[in-house]
Amino acid sequence: MKKLLAALLMGASLLMTAPVASAQEQQLRIGTLVPKNSLYHRELMLVGEAWRKAQGGGKYLVFPDGSQGGEADMVRRMRIGQMQGALMSVVGLREIEPSIAALQAMPLMFRSWEEVDYVREKIRPAMEQKFLAQGFVVLAWGDAGWVRFFSKKPARHPDDYKSMKFFAWGGEVEQQEIMKRLGYTPVPLETADILPAIQTGMIDAVPSTPYFALATQIYNTAGHMLDLNWAPIVGAFVVTKKSWDAMTPATQQAMRAASAKAGVEIRAQARREVDEAVAAMQKRGLTVHTLNAEQMQAWTALAERLHPQIRGRMVPAATFDEVVGHLKDYRAGKR
Repeated sequence: MKKLLAALLMGASLLMTAPVASAQEQQLRIGTLVPKNSLYHRELMLVGEAWRKAQGGGKYLVFPDGSQGGEADMVRRMRIGQMQGALMSVVGLREIEPSIAALQAMPLMFRSWEEVDYVREKIRPAMEQKFLAQGFVVLAWGDAGWVRFFSKKPARHPDDYKSMKFFAWGGEVEQQEIMKRLGYTPVPLETADILPAIQTGMIDAVPSTPYFALATQIYNTAGHMLDLNWAPIVGAFVVTKKSWDAMTPATQQAMRAASAKAGVEIRAQARREVDEAVAAMQKRGLTVHTLNAEQMQAWTALAERLHPQIRGRMVPAATFDEVVGHLKDYRAGKR
């Protein structure tokens, strides 16, 4: 009888302490390609502080600089439970929901950040539901600047780049095939491999945002930049639905508030940093090449040739058409 009573008391003790241990042991492992101590990294850490405070403990770990692999690797890690979240660009997000590519994979489609914001807000509710259906919760939307072309030698016309070896994201097979058909030479790599690849001559040109080119020192080897807003880099902070469902309602509310604030700050700062990064690189030797009317017309013609190949391949046809429709509405309203 005494042994039975002792066993019951021990069981009751374990039941009382188990929730506390579970809360303390819960962790969020967040992956991203952004540089350590960058604005994006700091904002992720602030979200972590809100999570820990609301959670009452637990481990919130951010792995910057692509230390967990490329964005496709991060998605795979989240799916098997090795990571619980990631701040990614469309390159990784499209591994979850392909239609998100419409915000980034349509060159020269967007003319301003106002247009990007307008379209994103139009498609956001339905897009977030698609992510949820795939097992992911979108907590914040951000961007990282416009893609510019950095190269080892001067280039202004689209044909100038046909003799160069281009960095291409390893997971974007469709993009590589399209580039080849148009006479370009893509070299599929992960983002972490860009700097050594351009230093060793594996590649000659890199589509990159100015901030990333500055932070990674790409411009020291690829010292020529084309002043053309080819496409926006758009991203989002996502966590797995499994980790989200494990949070208390108060923790979820704190995470949403902190993440939304981080998204606003990231978008605002990233847009300011485009010009600031270019100016900083110019002081250190970067040459910026502007386009004349004829050259701009050639780039516009290239984008128009690309769009039919992107539609239905890189971007689902229905989403492509939806974005085009929203842009027409926006531009009509601006007249």
